[in-house]
Amino acid sequence: MSAFTFLISMTFAIDLGGYINSLFQENGVQINPIVGQVIAAVIFFALAIIIGWVVYHIFEHYFTKWAKKTKTTIDDEIIKNVKRPVYFLVILIGFWYAVDQLIFLDEYSVYIEYIFLAAEILLIAYIITRVINVLVSWYAERVVRKGKLQVSTNILLIFKKILHVVVYIFAFLVLLYLSKIDLSGALVGLGVGGIAIAFALQNVLSDAFSAFSIFFDRPFEIGDFIVIGDDAGTVTHVSMKSTRIKLLRGEELIISNRTILDKSIHNYKKLQKRRIVFSIGVIYGTPIAKLKKIEPIIRDVIKGCELCEIERIHFKEFGTFSLNFEIAYYIASSDYTKYMDIHQQINFGIVDAFEKEGIKMAFPTQTIFLSQNQPT
Repeated sequence: MSAFTFLISMTFAIDLGGYINSLFQENGVQINPIVGQVIAAVIFFALAIIIGWVVYHIFEHYFTKWAKKTKTTIDDEIIKNVKRPVYFLVILIGFWYAVDQLIFLDEYSVYIEYIFLAAEILLIAYIITRVINVLVSWYAERVVRKGKLQVSTNILLIFKKILHVVVYIFAFLVLLYLSKIDLSGALVGLGVGGIAIAFALQNVLSDAFSAFSIFFDRPFEIGDFIVIGDDAGTVTHVSMKSTRIKLLRGEELIISNRTILDKSIHNYKKLQKRRIVFSIGVIYGTPIAKLKKIEPIIRDVIKGCELCEIERIHFKEFGTFSLNFEIAYYIASSDYTKYMDIHQQINFGIVDAFEKEGIKMAFPTQTIFLSQNQPT
């Protein structure tokens, strides 16, 4: 009984059945000792139900009202999820003391102790898992509310299950420890078994850990437009095993989480403003006066765009068939279609302005000079 009393922090024993039998004997009533023990067991069990009801009532009417006054809802959910298991925990303790009064079960006391010890440890572990569920769900909702990430339901569920397994393994080890069973063999067995499982499921586990890396590191989120190698598309789903991307070509790409993290990811959703660099060429023979007009002409065209910001415009080089200007500017938008619309507008504006100034665009040409030898 010492292990169980250690667990529930009670170091006293009450022989209520013996006391009841002595009261009957003092009053001249001869009864079987089992009667007093059964009466004592019933009293203990009834007392446990009453105490459990009181505890449940305190949770329901006092703790719940107190939690509603706080700014966060996490305390409300914790109280809601633990009040019933705590009620059963109190009844379980009372039931143990009720059974302890039945002396005729002493020959089975060792087995009964282990049963109640295991039941209480499992119930406490269950309460902890309920609290974990609340904490994980609260954190996920907080992340979504801040707009940081669209949390995958599958990842959230698997994450909870993994934490539950850890809690129950720890509860099992505590049970072995309180039962004075050597833990070295169990730990070695868990270690060997863990290694064997890890080798057998290394690809699956690698994808699972990659999923957690995606969840916490957030290289991309659901709805982001990303480019991976030659593939570009929008992320539609992230699970423990794979990520699904709706490609621009129309089909859906399903790629393992491990593979996707091994590649370079270009995330255009996180693009605050897009930098564009392009070149134009005008023909050789363009007068210097017109060459000097090209920079202010292009600057005026780009300034006419609401979302554009000019970085630089330069006469860059003497090309093989053209005099080349390089232009760099920014668009304050991450939308690719909007970028193409704006750049098209700028191109039209440049062509129109050049036509008005009589500036001719260059195209690939070659001028060949032939030397004719005069006959002697």
